[in-house]
Amino acid sequence: MTLSRFVTKSAFRNRRRSILTVASIGFSLLLLSIMLSVWRSFYIDKGAPDSALRIMTRHKVSLANFLPIYYRDKIRAVPGVVHVVPMTWFGGKYKDDKPENYFAQFATDPEEYFDVAADKIMPADQLAAWKRDRAGCVVDVDLARKHHWKVGDHIILQGTIFPTNLDLTIRGIYTIDPPSSNLYFHAKYLEESVDWFKNTAGFYFTRVDTPEDMPKAARAIDDVFHGSPVPTKSESEQAFKADFIATLGNVKAFILSICGAVVFTTLLVCANTMAMSIRERTREVAVLRTLGFTRGSILRLLLSESIAVSIIGGLAGVALGTVVTAFMSRPGIGLPVSMHMTGATAAVVLLVAAFVGLVSAVVPSYRAANLGIVDALRHIG
Repeated sequence: MTLSRFVTKSAFRNRRRSILTVASIGFSLLLLSIMLSVWRSFYIDKGAPDSALRIMTRHKVSLANFLPIYYRDKIRAVPGVVHVVPMTWFGGKYKDDKPENYFAQFATDPEEYFDVAADKIMPADQLAAWKRDRAGCVVDVDLARKHHWKVGDHIILQGTIFPTNLDLTIRGIYTIDPPSSNLYFHAKYLEESVDWFKNTAGFYFTRVDTPEDMPKAARAIDDVFHGSPVPTKSESEQAFKADFIATLGNVKAFILSICGAVVFTTLLVCANTMAMSIRERTREVAVLRTLGFTRGSILRLLLSESIAVSIIGGLAGVALGTVVTAFMSRPGIGLPVSMHMTGATAAVVLLVAAFVGLVSAVVPSYRAANLGIVDALRHIG
């Protein structure tokens, strides 16, 4: 019998308990997989290659503060800038408050928006129709498919931030990889509906010539408005998204606390199982000693069994996590549609599983391996 075969048979000697342990570890590491995938999407992913050419400029104090509309021309004059459009988060309600009916909505300028967001592709005739219709809008193809929308359909957005309801007509359906699940409409329509919104914008979306121009242009934009009553903060698209997430609270601490709790709980489950398993096999350990197994070899065998069970649970967690993250990243769920299980995330989860298996079995395995042969044979488990 090979060592691996021996470890496998020993690890699943009590099949019911081992399967329940694997299931417990698997579901715990499923949650860890999801949290790590969310973390990666929020704080590590670089975004689409085209995003390296774009700058987001907002009020330095808060995203909730608006910027003057004349800032657009001043930003356009900065060296390296080729296109700039105003953007404003509308935050309206479609039908009801159910998560499946949630999607992002922005007011912008159709004349230049697709010059800035050049990675969004839409037929030229649809873009021209959107530019002509003050009450028109464009939507992501996945969002349109989800709600069974087509060009010409009407969408009513109930204002929650702005005191108005918008009656929009879909004039175009764009594609982008990965899907954005966003809706864009004409900022002039919002200005006509809300008096106090005139001559303002939530933030500015800017495109530069080359990726090398992006950091220089961002600093130059902020320098232009440094001494003004309304200073700005210009940053990359990914940094802007991180700032937006930060408005929801300390998301980093929340994710880290969940990850810590998952690891601690998994450690307790695995430690309890291994302590029971090794205690029941004390006499078997004594027999192995009489057959010539050294203390070190017995310790390695017991640790290998614990690690094997944990890694099997980790593999189950990664498999489930792959399915669940794919489901949760669908448009309308509220999480980044680019979220997915990566090889790096899976490797981290499996390393955590191996660590848990090792740590949970160290103490009981060491004690069992160092028991005297006579005392071990007399043990009643």
